[in-house]
Amino acid sequence: MPEFPKLKFPAVLLPVREKDGKSYIPDRVRGGYLLLTPEEWVRRHVIEYFTGWCGVELQRIVTEYPVLLNGQPQRADIVVMSHEGLPQMLVECKAAEVEITQEVLDQAVRYNSVVGARYLMLTNGLRAFCYESLGGGRYQKLATLPANL
Repeated sequence: MPEFPKLKFPAVLLPVREKDGKSYIPDRVRGGYLLLTPEEWVRRHVIEYFTGWCGVELQRIVTEYPVLLNGQPQRADIVVMSHEGLPQMLVECKAAEVEITQEVLDQAVRYNSVVGARYLMLTNGLRAFCYESLGGGRYQKLATLPANL
């Protein structure tokens, strides 16, 4: 298994399956196995945090949520749906070595212009930034989480 940094999210047990020199982990959201990349390492931790610590039911989480921007297909990393089936939170995950910059926020805001979630979360597993949509493309930062979540 490749070495990945310890993240600020609670530790999770990810059973790894090796095949052809590559590591794969189970995808509890969509089923099957996914290639274990640095970004996927962060995404799995976020999903386990939401389901294990925040009480979000697994069926309310959508990964690789399709977003059509200017006729180009894109994908939001994670969208948490409300109990009514509407997008509630859009999460943009980056690998731990990728800084969370204005460009990352801009990317999430572009995706959310289509998705329409009330909340945004940006994380590289080491830091997390949470925002609330105020409408009209305006966002208010709610929290910066540099410590353990």
